[in-house]
Amino acid sequence: MSIIYVAPLAAVAGLLFAAYLILDVRKYDKGTPKMQEIASAIKEGAMAYLNRQYRTIAIFTALIAPVLYYVLSWQTAVGFVAGAIMSALAGYIGMAISVEANVRTASAAKSGVESALAVAFRGGAVTGMAVVGLGLLGISGFYMWFGNATLLIGFGFGASLVSLFARVGGGIFTKAADVGADLVGKLEAGIPEDDPRNPAVIADNVGDNVGDCAGMGADLFETYVITAISAMLLGSLLFEGTNAVLYPLVLGAGAIFASIAGTYFVKTNSKKHIMKALYKGVIATGLIAIVLFYAITKYMMNDIGLFIATLVGLGITFAIMFVTDYYTSASFRPVQSIAKASQTGAATNLISGIAVGLEATLIPVLVISAGILTAYFAAGIYGIAIAAMAMLSFTGIIVAIDSYGPITDNAGGIAEMSGLPSRVRNITDALDAVGNTTKAVTKGYAIGSAALAALVLFAVYTEEIALHTATTFVFSLNDPLVIVGLFIGAALPFIFSSLLMRAVGDAAFAVVNEVRRQFREIPGIMKGTAKPEYGKCVDIVTQAALRKMALPAIIAVGAPILVGFLLGPVTLGAMLVGVIVSGLLLALFMTSSGAAWDNAKKYIEDGNYGGKGSDAHNAAIVGDTVGDPTKDTAGPAINPLIKVVNMVALLEIGLVLAYSLI
Repeated sequence: MSIIYVAPLAAVAGLLFAAYLILDVRKYDKGTPKMQEIASAIKEGAMAYLNRQYRTIAIFTALIAPVLYYVLSWQTAVGFVAGAIMSALAGYIGMAISVEANVRTASAAKSGVESALAVAFRGGAVTGMAVVGLGLLGISGFYMWFGNATLLIGFGFGASLVSLFARVGGGIFTKAADVGADLVGKLEAGIPEDDPRNPAVIADNVGDNVGDCAGMGADLFETYVITAISAMLLGSLLFEGTNAVLYPLVLGAGAIFASIAGTYFVKTNSKKHIMKALYKGVIATGLIAIVLFYAITKYMMNDIGLFIATLVGLGITFAIMFVTDYYTSASFRPVQSIAKASQTGAATNLISGIAVGLEATLIPVLVISAGILTAYFAAGIYGIAIAAMAMLSFTGIIVAIDSYGPITDNAGGIAEMSGLPSRVRNITDALDAVGNTTKAVTKGYAIGSAALAALVLFAVYTEEIALHTATTFVFSLNDPLVIVGLFIGAALPFIFSSLLMRAVGDAAFAVVNEVRRQFREIPGIMKGTAKPEYGKCVDIVTQAALRKMALPAIIAVGAPILVGFLLGPVTLGAMLVGVIVSGLLLALFMTSSGAAWDNAKKYIEDGNYGGKGSDAHNAAIVGDTVGDPTKDTAGPAINPLIKVVNMVALLEIGLVLAYSLI
């Protein structure tokens, strides 16, 4: 069998395993009629939003595809549409199983931790396998069709654009609902989280799915796709023959089988060892992947330097995961310091949280820098691409433990709203507490992998210029065009994040007023004799998300086009460097601080510093509310921003060289 068929066959195996997991999850009991009613409302809201979001994305796709067809090529246009469709499909599959697994996890919690963990993790693994299966199938299929790695850029651009919309729209939806629910429910009405009397509670639970499940699925789909494509492009530009082009795909194929095996290591019957069980699955995947990577490298490239590069990618993955865990888990100093600071009010809570977020940027940057240098000295710039591909090979298992988070969060909400016994809620709470940390860890992984992927894209950009002009592309800090490009690129993530934070604030403002109105005009809500109008809040955040996600996308696509044609390829290249560096640091700061604020609140709720209802708890709620849009909206959305800017630059480089004003 030719080596070219390995990747599509592995992709099909991953998708078949996802189908098996879907059937397995659906075998579990859906619980009481009350549980099913609540789950149905969450499912209805989530799917309705996703359908409306995809209709909006379809309009943008329909506008962009003809431009790519006439300006570049029909292959680029077809690849763009296919990349958009497959990215959307990955998110849709993840969403569909997430809203099925949540109620089954709550029901399984009646039997204990082991059953509940199995349902939640397998539900998350469906998303993980769908992401890597569809990604690898799309890349390998189009490469076999086109026979040219350069023509895959359109596929990557389509995946990036959908990811941007999914992250931006889903992030605005989920955090507007969450912030609105917390401000009125917890602080003003004094009712618990997920209390059925809160009119925003269904919107909050819907948001967990559209933001963390569909959003993360699309995010890592495009990062996986773009990393593979950029490694293939470098392979085609730097090496003779096809082995260097196919090598990244075969690494991805091996990792799919490693991830499938790794899922079977995730099991425990103790609430104290849930995180350990999830990490056990990741570690098992890594050990199996090392063996497979060595065999693949020996067979295809026979270069020990490239094998070292794969080890670098795996090492960066584990290092970033553990560092993020340290800064965001309630078990360690950073989160506990925020909880301690909450005793003196919201101001000191916020100051401490900002300090933790700023501190959390250093070690990941040092880890990534050490990885870049090691991979480069081992195998050159292509080695960095392979390190990035090895890092992204974990996508299947990483997305599984991320999507586990919103499933367990929803399970806890369903248990609370349906009045299940406290012993059941104790299990769902334990699962959810771990899920909050896994979501933070996977965001750190996504950001780190995005930085490496973007660096490889920049290397491809410079190689493409050399190919077009037969000259070496050199940056000089004495060149004002370089300085201007760096400044513009560095500013992009900030203005982009500003738009998203403002969008969450405006939508949350509307939710707060709606919840206050319902408490005021429907007095039976607090007594439990009247049902809140849940649909009103769902509609508010849906409209806000769809309305506010267009401008950030336009900026991401338009900025590199304007800079390229007005200021030329040197400034455009410098802009790419600026957006990578500032985007990495800002995203790390936002996601780490937000997750730390969240877990500081949970640490106090566990009985520390006065517990629930104390002044420290009220201060921590404020910190958590501020951190919500940083960790789940603006921070994660910087990942696709970086990739979209780089992909547009690659698509336009030939035209920029021919028609730029400078």
